[in-house]
Amino acid sequence: MDAQTLSLGKFRFNVGSCVSTFAMALATVFALTLLTSHDMQAQTFSVLHNFTGGADGNFPFAGVTVGASGEGLYGTAAYGGAYGAGTVFKLAQEGSSWVFSPLYEFTGGNDGDDPEGGVVVGPNGALYGTTAFGGVVNNGVVFELRPPATFCSSVLCYWGETVLQSFPGGPNGQYPLYENLAFDSSGNIYGTTYRGGTYDYGTTFELTPSGGGYTESILHNFGNQYNFGSGTDGRFPSAGVVLDTAGNVYGTTPDGGTGTECAVGCGTLYQLTPSNGGWLEHVLVNFNQADGSYPYGNLIMDASGNLYGIAAEGGQNGDGVVYKLAPSNGGWTYSALYSFSSCDSVSGVAMDAAGDLFGVCTSGGAHQDGWIFELTNCSQTCVLVDLHDFGGSDGREPYGGPVLDANGNLYGTTEYGGTSANCGDTGCGVVWEIAGVGARH
Repeated sequence: MDAQTLSLGKFRFNVGSCVSTFAMALATVFALTLLTSHDMQAQTFSVLHNFTGGADGNFPFAGVTVGASGEGLYGTAAYGGAYGAGTVFKLAQEGSSWVFSPLYEFTGGNDGDDPEGGVVVGPNGALYGTTAFGGVVNNGVVFELRPPATFCSSVLCYWGETVLQSFPGGPNGQYPLYENLAFDSSGNIYGTTYRGGTYDYGTTFELTPSGGGYTESILHNFGNQYNFGSGTDGRFPSAGVVLDTAGNVYGTTPDGGTGTECAVGCGTLYQLTPSNGGWLEHVLVNFNQADGSYPYGNLIMDASGNLYGIAAEGGQNGDGVVYKLAPSNGGWTYSALYSFSSCDSVSGVAMDAAGDLFGVCTSGGAHQDGWIFELTNCSQTCVLVDLHDFGGSDGREPYGGPVLDANGNLYGTTEYGGTSANCGDTGCGVVWEIAGVGARH
């Protein structure tokens, strides 16, 4: 996979067409389906929901988010719904089953189209996310979803949407991709756009509450240090950002940088720091084939300020690395924690209370449909555990990163696979769980 394999067009145009053959019932309880797994630790793998391409959507590219009080899971499906433009959903556990509820179905118009990123729970309890397309000029939106203002007695209660930002393109950015938005303590929202900005290589942006709405500020325009066809400050940011306690912003770009082994640079990990009313970018890592290249996924930060992520390619075995970036004596120290020989991951990792890391590989595994991994003992030398190999009916090709709840249950999605025949041979995707695999918080 080269740096452009996961370009915007791949998700938009090459995933195939899924035509629903029936309308989804207004309320359906989907029982947990227990599946046989290739689970080296004997945890229970379960499919919580098989997407049908109806009102529930299909092709969930992003992972899921655990509710603020652990009351359920929230996520997006990039396609499907009544208008074929994607959905936002909730899964809530009731006894031994999970209840699936569509919360919003995008129309493909000004409200947004193609939510490839996930949703996050904001400080006010509302859900926030992005769509890659739609909006006033079809360049994507930032949206907010709130539950009905009055009690809803129906089994199906759609939430109300407010578009906070409709990207105009040009210097203000366009096409926010597979990111989770981030909030600071003042309620400002941070994210990235894949294209647009001064040089059309993408932006990092901030939305500030203002006059009942939000005002956009561009923190950085990528490509402003242009060198032999590659912006040395990074190009095409695809994932979101994380913030530290000092208000600095961190993210990755899968292209650009000074890594000469890659045609357009092997990618960067950058820091943005507030400075005299503006922001300064510092490239903390220029990725290369030896240490890892093409970091598409989201970062996480632990309590000590260490950053963790995945590079899709490169490393000692050539097929990607899980890496760590640690603050050290006023600088940063990069280390490749584990080098894969069969993975090709474009997502990020999750960390449990013991410091173990969890992630997914889009390809590889016993059936070549992707797999779920755990890395343990990473304070010494990481030990790899294969938790589950996908085989089709239980899911195929997990793209979005996994997430843990407070009880150590691991959740995620696969873009394809499952038991529905409504999306052709690919399947419509699933939401999955591995119960009790992580240390409790």
